[in-house]
Amino acid sequence: MDSSIHRFTDLFAQLGLPTDNAEIEQFLRQHSPLADDITLPNAPFWTTAQAAFLRDGWREDADWAELVDQLNLALRAPVLG
Repeated sequence: MDSSIHRFTDLFAQLGLPTDNAEIEQFLRQHSPLADDITLPNAPFWTTAQAAFLRDGWREDADWAELVDQLNLALRAPVLG
């Protein structure tokens, strides 16, 4: 297992998304709140490859799992402002 430390911006880069803080905030505003009955990898805005990465990150408890959990929580939070 890769023991490197990853940041939230690294997860966005891994997903092929913009990594600028303002763009991350925009992504979260655009896609939040994610309904409780939709698992993160099954959200309609992911590509097939992104969904697979998120699913595998959780299933394999990969070094990305903690950040995938953080993304999951961030997308379920109510949109502020």
